Parts: sequence; C-alpha cells; structure tokens
Amino acid sequence: MPRKDPEAGEVAAAVQRVLRRGLPVTPSEVGPALLGLRGVIARAVDPNDDASRTAALEGVLRGVLVRFGEARHAEAVQALFGLPPAAPGQNLTVRRGLAAAAAGYEVHHFRKRVEPRLIQHVAWALLADADRFTRSRMIAPRLAPTGERHPVPADPFAWEVAEHEEALSRLWSAIYALRAELLAAERLTSLDADRQEVIRQAVTAAWQWALASTEATRYATAFGPSIADESEASAHDLVALAGWTPPLSPEQAERLRDAAAEAGDRAGFVARLSDETALGSTWIDAFLTPAPRPCREVLLTKQKGRSCDQHQHRARRRAGGRVDG
Repeated sequence: MPRKDPEAGEVAAAVQRVLRRGLPVTPSEVGPALLGLRGVIARAVDPNDDASRTAALEGVLRGVLVRFGEARHAEAVQALFGLPPAAPGQNLTVRRGLAAAAAGYEVHHFRKRVEPRLIQHVAWALLADADRFTRSRMIAPRLAPTGERHPVPADPFAWEVAEHEEALSRLWSAIYALRAELLAAERLTSLDADRQEVIRQAVTAAWQWALASTEATRYATAFGPSIADESEASAHDLVALAGWTPPLSPEQAERLRDAAAEAGDRAGFVARLSDETALGSTWIDAFLTPAPRPCREVLLTKQKGRSCDQHQHRARRRAGGRVDG
C-alpha cells in the first residue's frame, strides 16, 4: 500500500520542535512527521531503524538549509537552526539573535514576523523533497555492510544476476559522479567564481554527462530499456536524476557520447569537441548565468503557476500599496 506523507501542518510543527534545540537532531526530538517523510526513508541505511532515519533526516535538513531558496534570509535560517554563523550547542535565544542580525531585523520583530515564515518555508522544502521521491521510485540499490565474502555460485542464473547488478552499479556510479560535477558547477556559478573556472567545471560536467549517458546506453543494450521491474523507468531516465543539464538536441547529445566513447580521458574529450563551437556555447553559456531563484511567496504558498511579479502585485493590493520589507 502506498505510504502517505505527513500533512504540511504536522511537518511545520515538527520543524518547530527541532528548532528548539537546533542541529544536530536526535531521535528524542523528532517524531513520525519528519521520520516518515519519503525522502528521509529513502536515504536511511535501515528504513526500519529510527536512529538510521534520524541520521538521514539530519542530512536532508542540512541540505534544505544550505540551499535555502531566499537569498535575503539564507544566512538567518541557517543560524536559527544552528549552522554557521551559529554554533552547535547554542540555545535558541542566542541563535535567534544571530539570525535576526543576519537578516537585519530587531529580534522581537524577527521572532514574531519572520521566524514563522522561515519555519513554514523549511517545512515546504522538506515536503517538496518527499514529493520527488513520491513521483519517482528510481532509487539506487541499497548497500549493507558485510564482513564476509559472498562468492557467486557456479550457476548460469547466478552469473546473470551478478552481471546485471554489476552493470546497474556502474550506471549508478556514473550518475553520482555526474551529480557531483553538476553540483560543483552550480556552486561555482553561485559563488560568482572566475569565468574560466566555471567554464572548466562546465566542461568536466559535460564529459561526465557523456560518460553517464554512454553507460545508460550500454545498460539498455544489454538488459533492455527498463530498470528492473520499473517498466516506465529507463536507464536514461536515471541519468536525469543527477540534476539539471542544459537542453541538448538529439544530435548534440549523440555528439557528446561519441566524443566520450572515442576519448580515453577528459583531455581527449575536449580535443574531439574543439571545433564544436555551437555545442560548446549551448552547454557552457547555461552555467555562466545564475539560475533564477523562486521568490518567497511562490515558495511559501507553492503556487508555482504565478510569477513573483504577480505575487508582489497581489501583496501590494492587499496591503493598500505597501510592501513588507
């Protein structure tokens, strides 16, 4: 039976409880509203163990905080929960003071007006993360620690199973390697790093995308287009899980795969694409422009069909022309 995620109000209340002591979270501070989120369960080493789920929740929550969608309050929400500029062990009063200062508010105003919105924002982000796992059952195979060797029996069926698991592991390895390079590219873009540094990282991401896509093609050729029993999930669908990449035409994607197949390393990949000016611009230029951040109103209300300008216009009308700073 499908698992239902907790309601938004339950998650917000649970986030409020975590806030009292801040990070790191402990099993005694969290309940089923947070430990039952699909994104937490999917990342837990042992989904049936509360301590394992708590460790997974810690990682998810830290990720939400460091990727907070509203730049103005990013440092404030991190301090509020105990990340720098705050420190582990500081009580809520101290953390709240640091958060208010980071956001440029008086503490009382911050506690009454800003803090509740930040808690709601974190709750929605946790639910959005859970929703991604609700809509996609494509999760990497779980690994369990073992101290014993498990030889493959001398049996054709066992060989086939081992070969399939080997291919699937290679595919996921390539996907996670691509994920790392895409994150590095986005981080450099966000830091407004040197243009040449961003370009080098974007090229590395293109090379890794080509390797992952080639691995997906190899898997599909050997075992069919679907992943295990998930008939609607193809190997190439898995590559998309690594993160956003610039849109490519089928011809451009094939050119990247061909270059990766012909090259033995990144340098060879670059050499084989040295004349592909249009392809290079399509991929690299996308990383040189920071991605737009969703505005606070869109994030807090989840009304993704409206633009920030529409939300701000509605806010002005409700406030009689005033805009809350």
